[in-house]
Amino acid sequence: MLVGIAIVGGGVDMSRAYKAKNRMQAACDSATLAGRKAVTINGFDTDAENTANDYFGTNFDENSQEVRNVVFNATSDDNGNTVVGKATAVQDTALMRVFGFNEFDLEVDCSASMGVGNSDVVMVLDSTGSMGWNLPGSYQTRISALRAAMKNFYDTLSDATSGTNARIRYGFVPYSQSVNVGHLLEADWLVDEYEYASRRPDYDTQTTEVFDYWGDPVYSTDTSKNNNSSGSWSQYSSTPYGDKNQCIQQLPSDGSWEDHGNSTTETTSQEVDGQLIEITSEIQPQRKLQYRCRKSSGIFYINSRYKYRDFITSTTATSDAVYTTEETEVFDRWIYENVIHDTSDYKTFSPASALVGASKRHSDNDYGDMFSWTGDPVTSTSLWQGCILERKTVASSSFSFTSLLGLSPSGALDLDIDSAPDISDPETQWAPMWPEVSYRRWDNSGDHYTQDSTTNGTSARSNARCPTQSRLLSEMDETSFDNYADSLVATGNTYLDVGMVWGGRLSSPTGIFQSNVAEEPNNGAEVARHLIFMTDGEMATVNDRPTAYGIERNEHRVTDNGWSNQNSRHLSRFSAACQVIKAKGIRIWVIAFGTGLSSHLQACASDSSAFQANDADQLNGAFQEIAKQVGELRIIQ
Repeated sequence: MLVGIAIVGGGVDMSRAYKAKNRMQAACDSATLAGRKAVTINGFDTDAENTANDYFGTNFDENSQEVRNVVFNATSDDNGNTVVGKATAVQDTALMRVFGFNEFDLEVDCSASMGVGNSDVVMVLDSTGSMGWNLPGSYQTRISALRAAMKNFYDTLSDATSGTNARIRYGFVPYSQSVNVGHLLEADWLVDEYEYASRRPDYDTQTTEVFDYWGDPVYSTDTSKNNNSSGSWSQYSSTPYGDKNQCIQQLPSDGSWEDHGNSTTETTSQEVDGQLIEITSEIQPQRKLQYRCRKSSGIFYINSRYKYRDFITSTTATSDAVYTTEETEVFDRWIYENVIHDTSDYKTFSPASALVGASKRHSDNDYGDMFSWTGDPVTSTSLWQGCILERKTVASSSFSFTSLLGLSPSGALDLDIDSAPDISDPETQWAPMWPEVSYRRWDNSGDHYTQDSTTNGTSARSNARCPTQSRLLSEMDETSFDNYADSLVATGNTYLDVGMVWGGRLSSPTGIFQSNVAEEPNNGAEVARHLIFMTDGEMATVNDRPTAYGIERNEHRVTDNGWSNQNSRHLSRFSAACQVIKAKGIRIWVIAFGTGLSSHLQACASDSSAFQANDADQLNGAFQEIAKQVGELRIIQ
């Protein structure tokens, strides 16, 4: 009987202990998992510890498990990357106490960590002007909050991969009204010329009489004498004369003029009333002797001296001007219309020349020409920043995509995230955004365009906004990642579709960047692909400045008239792009920051992948939640 009691009692009590310990192990595991999931940038803090304790208490009830003295502790020695748990309890025996075994000491250990496999993360980031606004009740701007959340996201995944061979790569697509992808594109993917909404100079033809040459000269000769000096008197003869008459009777006759010294030549010319008068003068110095009676000490003597002059011979050549008729083109005004510009240098980031000029409205208000502009054409050079104009599209009111039927309507290459351009077909290629030659216009008379824009419709040319350069997927150290985050700028309007399309192009393993995306990791494991799409506002298009679709007011690439239903048409493109990307197995995460999580954003996100954040803490929390799901929590003990 005692042997039977021992066998049965031992089995019963051991079964009770085994059941309680299994339940305690499960509760310990779930608690460390919950505690690890609750870890934020503050590490395993009080909130995370309380979460772990709450999960253990919820999953392990000491009364139902017939135990007492239950103790659970959760700790972390590596700032929350690994959470370690230990649970103990005491269970009283039911039958074994007959043999002196009164209780069992139950003890379990558990730990949880976040392990990350190979992951590619492309961040498509709102870089529009509103990202420069301050958060409510704070001096912190939205874009500074984004930078901080990005850096914390990196730290979380970096901690999770420390000591492993997992490969994490990051790509970036900051977007506003275009994307800065020029440095990522091959030169052949961009057109060599493009028809921009621009302007050209208009000239008037003027006829003028223009000097051609001087006709044959007519010569005339003239002479003149210039008696300009005399020498000093000196005694010519030592013969004295008592009176002056005696002396005069003996005077020799004056000498004749004779050349004295070398001659010189002078030439002068002047233009008078269409005649060229050229005078050449030969100047020959001459002299002659003169005699006079001069009294000295009461006695007269014959004295002599030289008289000097210039003998001038002048030859005058008179020529009449001969004119010819010449037509010249004189700048009159600017004509605003679509103009083809050569982009072959501009697209290579080399200085490119274009005919530009200052514009200024003046007071001429003739009927049919309400705005007149001045500013002579000048050739100026400019450099491409890197933002692009999208390739061929279809001005449709709605788009859709299904895996079976593909994109509808077809022909919208701007939504094709995989196909490379055909270098022989410009419609398949992209064009560089060129703000220096881009002008908006109004039609004042049916066919004559006269006004351009930016500030109040009266300044030089249309403004363009270009965000930070996009970046292909690559492994990054913390310094490189942080530097990129800090380089983000806030400028321009919100084009959700442009950002999503290029996020898809940088993420697609079968697209134009497939050599980068599909690069095999060294560990040979599979790669999970994630696209994080962040926006702080709804679609906010513009039609009077360059965007990825040109100046819509004048080019009508998306709309029928340049403005009607512009936002809704771009939203339809955005929704279709989301479906195209998800069909490739890429998980789309959506964060609405400081704005509502619209139906379009919710539908774009993959399952359980949409977040709404009103402040910096919630934005950081959204990025952290994504980081935890990009990584995978797992039990390691």
